[in-house]
Amino acid sequence: MNGLQSEAGELVRQLMDQQEWTGTVEVILAPPFTALEVVRKLVEGSEIQLAGQNIYFEPKGAWTGEISAAMLKDSGCKYVILGHSERRSYFHEDDALINKKIKAALANELHVIFCVGETLEQREQGQTQGVIESQLKAGLQGLTASDLEKLIIAYEPVWAIGTGRNATPGQAQEVHRFIRDYLETTLGKSTAESTRIQYGGSVNPENSGSLLAQKDIDGALVGSASLSAESFVAIINSAK
Repeated sequence: MNGLQSEAGELVRQLMDQQEWTGTVEVILAPPFTALEVVRKLVEGSEIQLAGQNIYFEPKGAWTGEISAAMLKDSGCKYVILGHSERRSYFHEDDALINKKIKAALANELHVIFCVGETLEQREQGQTQGVIESQLKAGLQGLTASDLEKLIIAYEPVWAIGTGRNATPGQAQEVHRFIRDYLETTLGKSTAESTRIQYGGSVNPENSGSLLAQKDIDGALVGSASLSAESFVAIINSAK
């Protein structure tokens, strides 16, 4: 919940002025719903893609305050973020609801950035892999290998989001490897190898290079560092 339309527009203009990654790094922007149209117009004709931060699973109707997958698609979005830890913790979204949202997004030809991650308490109790497996199993229930072609998985340890504490490259790689192994077991080696798995959790220009250098980390879900064009471009360039 950051950025009025004017602020979002200025941020994107600064970003567009520094496009040195064209053809090498995929960049997706997920502004608030109110700024989608402003950002869509600015990135039109570029390689930058647009994402929504959430949807509801119902196609339409008396769901005041909600946004459908079709509405997001109509606004120019190619992607939607689902299962973010803030949706899980603050709005009490469970795995079953997130699964419905994923299916609704895919049915409307939206690609999904599906977030999973454990809390600090769960990590300290040695439950990381169990929590991640449970979230993957329920969130991906009923999906096929072809569905995974339109899905990015984002590992975001809850204890590292906005806290300044990020997982070490080794810790992040370990969980990313676990996710890929899970996909191989459930959907096959080809799907596991082709699925993009991102890391999100206090990603910044200082740590992005070492995180993205890990074998199974394919990208970053960037939070507060994306609110500065300078820092976001630095992260993008580290991916390049």
